[in-house]
Amino acid sequence: MKTYASKRKAVRRCGVASIAAVTLGGMVGCANAQSSDPAAHYPDHPIRLVVGYTPGGGADIMARLLQKQLTTTLKQSVIVENRPGAGQNIADAYVAKASPDGYTLLVSSSALAVNPSLFPKLSQNPLTAYAPVALFAQSPNLLVVNPKLPVNSVAELIAYEKKKPDGGNFSSSGSGSTQHLSGEIFKLKTGIKATHVPYKGSAPSVAAVMSGDVDFSFVNIPSAKPLVLAHQLKALAVTSAQRSPLLPDVPTMTQAGLDGMNIAAWYGLLAPAGTPAPVIAKLNAAVNQAVGSEPLKSQFVNLGSDPTVQSSAYFSQYLADDTHRWADAVKAAAIHPQ
Repeated sequence: MKTYASKRKAVRRCGVASIAAVTLGGMVGCANAQSSDPAAHYPDHPIRLVVGYTPGGGADIMARLLQKQLTTTLKQSVIVENRPGAGQNIADAYVAKASPDGYTLLVSSSALAVNPSLFPKLSQNPLTAYAPVALFAQSPNLLVVNPKLPVNSVAELIAYEKKKPDGGNFSSSGSGSTQHLSGEIFKLKTGIKATHVPYKGSAPSVAAVMSGDVDFSFVNIPSAKPLVLAHQLKALAVTSAQRSPLLPDVPTMTQAGLDGMNIAAWYGLLAPAGTPAPVIAKLNAAVNQAVGSEPLKSQFVNLGSDPTVQSSAYFSQYLADDTHRWADAVKAAAIHPQ
């Protein structure tokens, strides 16, 4: 026969068990609620920004400037990791195979859009292997000629080249570079004949224009600006939608009378495909906040890049369009895939 005391203990045990069950249920419910939003506690450990070039290059500089601001915005350490080689393909493949959790990201140049046409055996497709986060900067090219060339506008250059029986020539920093492909697109748009003369880098390519060895070239603005101001190069137009603040007197290609030449090298942030949409949204907001604010905005401009604030959906479509555009240019240039 149970005593009053034993009954009381039994009731107490039952009560404790019930409370534990309710508490556990609440904890499970809370955990389920938290797990339904992958971005709720993101990021809770350091983020890696993978760059496919050596330290000091354009993509690396852009990544490190962005890194500083993201560390502040996200209140978490952001680390730049260089994995150079194969025209960025090594870094591209590494990030494509990384865990889609938002902690391994690719800071890419426009090589991501160009490479599929140059390296058809790539293990990853840029349009399916990644979740685009943000297009954060665009760097237009500058069309330059030798100051002694008797042309002062894009229209005059086109007319000058068409008068040559065998066509003229143009230089670039190397076969398959955006400068080379910009020249090929220029030829397609204008109908001129011009032989491509590749050099091993931007410096010798620019020197060829200055010496008169070639008629024209597409070059990056920061390196060309001092030469333009010193009248060692003549700038005819920029390949962007707006004039460059570094050379405000130089018209855009559209203003110069040639449509379809809004071409720019770009820098963007991408995550592996399958990264949760809330994480992508949080990263996009952080990047846009950083790029749209000082000091990063001015730092990008001083490097000849236009700060870009856009949605991840915009970047996704931009990447697709750019990939197809460069494919057409590679085909027109008859560049042999590697």
